[in-house]
This record gives sequence, structure tokens and C-alpha cells, in this order.
Amino acid sequence: MNMNERYQTRGSDLILTLLLFCCALFVVSSVYVTTPLTSQFSEIFHVEPSVAAWPTSIFSVFYAIGFLIFGPLSDRFGRKPIILFGLCCLTAVSISIGFIDDFLLFVLLRGLQGLVAATFAPSALAYVYDVFPTTKIATVIGFISFGFVTAGIFGQVVAGIINQTFDWQKIFLIFGGLYFSCAIAVYFFLYENRTEAKSMIIKDYFLTVKRIFTDKNLLICYLITMMLLLTFIGMYTILGAYLSSSPFYLSDKEILTIRAVGVIGMILSLLAGSLIKRYGLLLVFRTGLFMSVVGLVAVGMATNLVVIALMSIFYVAGISITFPAIMLLVGNFGGKERAMAASFYAFILFIGATLGPLLSIWLMHHGSYFITLIVLAALMAIGLTASFFIDEKEEARF
Repeated sequence: MNMNERYQTRGSDLILTLLLFCCALFVVSSVYVTTPLTSQFSEIFHVEPSVAAWPTSIFSVFYAIGFLIFGPLSDRFGRKPIILFGLCCLTAVSISIGFIDDFLLFVLLRGLQGLVAATFAPSALAYVYDVFPTTKIATVIGFISFGFVTAGIFGQVVAGIINQTFDWQKIFLIFGGLYFSCAIAVYFFLYENRTEAKSMIIKDYFLTVKRIFTDKNLLICYLITMMLLLTFIGMYTILGAYLSSSPFYLSDKEILTIRAVGVIGMILSLLAGSLIKRYGLLLVFRTGLFMSVVGLVAVGMATNLVVIALMSIFYVAGISITFPAIMLLVGNFGGKERAMAASFYAFILFIGATLGPLLSIWLMHHGSYFITLIVLAALMAIGLTASFFIDEKEEARF
């Protein structure tokens, strides 16, 4: 009995799915743990607020760069070794941050942390295609996607609770412990497909990049990818400012509650696999995009607080089923180069996340809350329109 047969007979699908979900949740949370601490960093290290944001900004920059590095490396060395390497490095860097009090060193280590955190996403997507049977891929991707989208709230909330109870260094010590636990679990439970590694020279790399960026379907997916976190983070960036002013005048705690209810919509990503099997990949994908467009318009037009909260849930629900669907499409169209295709997907996704707040704040400054939400909805509508030009044949795979 070979390794793959043993894997199947052990019935480890659920264990692996939960493990990949936990890794996704904890790794991506590292993006957000410093977000609620910017003002505190300004006081502790005696720097301007704009400088205090560097630990978050440098993480984001190196996180995006890392996607372009570790996708190809997972093709060369295998998915499990790259995931394990990343978790071990995250453990070491996170624990190191927990013992420092120099701001410059803190910023440098956050950059390194962002770089190694990028090992997970492209490797995990390719791993799912390598190991899981076709009938279970959609469900597993749904769980991983749920980990990604909930990390934004989980990372900030957990960091805030730890910081209020202990101090900011303990955040990194605790997360370092979580990464170490994940590394141990990956070592013992993640099945390794030893036939997956392959050699790659520079010429092969550029030929693969050329194939990816001449594939019409992947280009459409990347266009839509740019819109996802751009609108998601953009909407939540201005929502707080809107709710804190007339006619609502909500407190920070009340605004956090409105944002947190969006988690209800995120749960839909766990059902993405079942929905895709029943209705088809592209139909679910387009439905998610349509819900996102309608949700953004409704949030922009609503003047009642309850309606705003409900429509934000509706919008997040649309985004939450769009994410696993587009990850499946990128994996399908990427074929043997899906790890590199996933790398570009993650890179573009995070570029959108970076542009979202900038665009939304600019629109708010030169227009209004309503105009900003309508523009974001229009961008999502462009993505929805583009989705109808995707090749229909891939829908049959699930």
C-alpha cells in the first residue's frame, strides 16, 4: 500500500481540511495583528502616527513580494516542505519580535515575517489539487477561504484582547506558539506527494509566466481578483468614518459591532463546496459577484442603521462565496502551473487590498459616502461583466 492509499484509507480528509483552515486563519491573521496597535506604537516608540504604521505597511509589501517567490519554489521543492518551512520561520520571527524593544528592528522583522507568511497561500491551493479527490476540492477550498476572510477580524480582535490583558509583545509570543503548533501538525498530518517536486530554471520560469499571462481565462480572473479586496477593505475603511458622524454618531465599540456582524456573511464560504456541486462553479461565482454589487449599492443608499448592518452582511456573503469560487477557477486554469498562477492571484489580491483604502479615502474627500460606494459597486460590476467571458467548460469539473 503506497502513501496515497494509506492517506485515503485513514479517512484523513476532515483532519487535513481543519488543519489547512487553522493554518490559513493563523497565518493571514499576522497581516492584521498590528492594525489596532498603531496609536500605541506611536506612544511607546515616540514616533509619528504615520511612522507607527510602518510595521503594518512593510509586512504588506513583503507579503505581496513573497507570493511571487514561494509559488515557483513550491513547484521546485514540493508543497509540504514550503508550508513547513514558512511555519517554522514564522514561529522563529514571531517569537523574536516578542523580545525586542527597538522600533527599527521591529519594522525589519515585520518585513521578514510578511515574506515568510507568503509561503502558505499559493502552496496550500496547489496542495489541495495535488492531494484531494476532485469531488472534495471545492469544499476544502471553501474552508481555506473561510480562514482567509475571517482572519481580518480574528487577528485584530485577538491582538486587542491580548494587548489589553498583557502587552503588545505577548501577541507575537502567543502567535508564535500557534505557528509552532501548526508546524508540528503539518509535519505529522499533512500528506506529502513526493512526485510533485520538479526542477525549474530561469527560462522555464519566464515561459510559465508567459503562458499564464496569455491565458484569457486567467487574465479575466486576475481582473476580478483586483476588485475583491479593493472593494471589501475600501468599504470598511469609510464605513467607520460614516457611522461615527451625523446622523449616527456611533462610538468605536458600536462601529466594531457593526463590522463584526459581517462575520455572519462569511459563514457562507463554508457552504461554497456544496453550492458549487449543486449549481455549478460559474453560476455560484457570478451569483457571489452579483450579491456583492447589490450589497455595495444597498449599503451606500441605506440611511437606517439596521439596514446598513443587514446589507453589509449580504455584501460580505457575496464576497465570501466569490473567494473560494475564484480560487477554484485559478487552480483549474493554472493546470500544472497552478502554484505560480495562485502566486499571481494572491499578489494581485493584495495589491487590491492596498489600493482599496487609498481609493476610498480619495473618493470620500472629493465626493461623498454614497458616491464612494457607487464607484466601488461599479468596479465590482465590471468584474461581474467580465465573468461572462470566462470559458464555460471548466464548470463541469465540479
